This record gives sequence, C-alpha cells and structure tokens, in this order.
Amino acid sequence: MNVLLTGASSFTGHRFAKELSRDGHMVTGLFQRENAESYSGLRGRRLADFQTFAEPKFGISFGTPEFLKFVSQGSWGVYCHHGADVTDYKSEDFDAVNALRSNTLQLRNALKILSETGCLKVAVTGSVFEGGEGAGSEGLPHFSPYGLSKALTWQFFEFEAARAGLTLGKFVIPNPFGPLEEPRFVRYLMKTWFEGREAQVMTPDYVRDNIHVGLLARDYVHFLEGLPNVPGIVRRNPSGIVGEQGAFAQRVAREMRARLKWECGLELGKQTTFDEPKIRINTDPALLRHPFWNEVEAWDQLAEFYQRTLSRPEG
Repeated sequence: MNVLLTGASSFTGHRFAKELSRDGHMVTGLFQRENAESYSGLRGRRLADFQTFAEPKFGISFGTPEFLKFVSQGSWGVYCHHGADVTDYKSEDFDAVNALRSNTLQLRNALKILSETGCLKVAVTGSVFEGGEGAGSEGLPHFSPYGLSKALTWQFFEFEAARAGLTLGKFVIPNPFGPLEEPRFVRYLMKTWFEGREAQVMTPDYVRDNIHVGLLARDYVHFLEGLPNVPGIVRRNPSGIVGEQGAFAQRVAREMRARLKWECGLELGKQTTFDEPKIRINTDPALLRHPFWNEVEAWDQLAEFYQRTLSRPEG
C-alpha cells in the first residue's frame, strides 16, 4: 500500500511507519514544522530514524490548503489520521473544542479529495481514555478534556466517512511503552533505577493496559492490511499487559534486573484517592493475532535503549 500518515513524529506514529515499511508498504509522513532542523530531542531522534525508511514531507498540517493540495497529487492506498492536537493534553484546561476544530479542519473536503483520487480507506487512531472505549469502571467516562476531543473527532470522521462512502477504521491505543517513548511511567521507572534510587509508585491500584510499542505497531499493520474494500466501520481495541500498575512496575523491574543488573527497587504506596477511573483497559488481546511476536527481544530492546541513552540529556 501507499500509506499517508499524519502524526509521524510521535512515539507511536514513528513505530507504525517503521512496521509498515518493514512489511513492504510505502509510507509518506506529514510533519507540521518547516524542516528537519526544527525537530530536536526525542522527536528529532524519531525523525532521523524515520528518514531511513520512509519519506517525510514538511510544513503540512491536516486540513490546510497545503494538505489538500498534497493529497490531491498523490495516489494513496490508505490515509492514516494519527496526528491530533495534544498541546497540554494532561491539563484540565485543555481546549477540547479548539482541538476538535484542528483535528477535523476541512474534513469533508479532505475525504472528498481522497475519494476522488482513489483512496477509499481511512484509519483513525483512538484512545482508550475516550468515553465509552474499552472496558472498566465508573461507567467508562471521558478521562479528560483531551479524551473528549478524541471522541468528538471520531464522531466527525464517522459521520463524514459514511457520507463519502469510505471504509473507516478505528484503532484504539491503550498505554504504549518502549524505545523512544515519551517521559511517562516506564521512563520514570528506568531513570530512577539508573540513578540508583528506589522508584515510588503512588497509584499502584489503578488497573491499566500497557502494551509494548512493537506489538502495538505490529497489530496496527495487521489492522490496516485487513481493512475491507467495501464502505463501513471496522474497529480494533488491542490489549497488552493488563493489571494493576503496581504489578506492572514489578514486571518491568524483574525484566530489567535480569538484563541490566540494576537494583530496580520499588515502593508501592497505599493508594487512597482515585482521580481517574480505577479500571480502564482494552479488550482485544493482540498476542492472539501475533503468537510469534518476540517478547523477550522487546524487553531486550527496552533495556538496551535506556542503558545507552539515559546518560544523554535528550535520551
């Protein structure tokens, strides 16, 4: 397939593109900034790697005149809407309405152009933190204004894709981790252990769905390759390691001790507050579709990445 991908500088977008390329697909990634020199840190490193297996196009944002012109000049097998407005996405002041506007700018025209140029398949990336996604507690509410913006974005795509007669896929991401990840939970654990300190897990009772980015990307490729040639909606909610965050931290500690010989000390706090739903997971085990995926190699890669990069400021 000839794949057009937004959000290519993100942790998951970079890995999706890499797995697609490994499967023989041609990937073009759209980057909002004007040139490669505009990217630094983790995004810069992901971009540098991206350029070894796929084609980047700079200065193009979804829905802009430049985007519509570029799409009209290509022949795409599938359009992957992976990019989204994530500015201050953890904040309770996140502007969901503005994010929705950005995520769906000129959507009707974009889908019309895609259809007219022969691209009849569109894949939208969702989040398990959207209201109603996955399984869990408290009635599956939106986790945050960001989660709300993702859910509304999907509804717009669902509406417009049906009008345009397109195949529309939704691929829902839980909690990915792996090399070149953003500084979140696993990064915190690894950095703390690298410094010889004991990691504090203050929310050990949250039940979450953590998935290695390699398995997630492998499943994303499988999902895209299986999108049908008839209009309609296809969904997938890939699941990885499901359990309490305290248990997941212990799993990471065991895997890293065996490989890096670090102490990987842990202290699990007593969780008394639950500002987020206690349970939120995906429901479709990815390993059932990929029984030969090499989990040992995935842990090896994680250990090697952090051992090699933690001493660098941009690592």
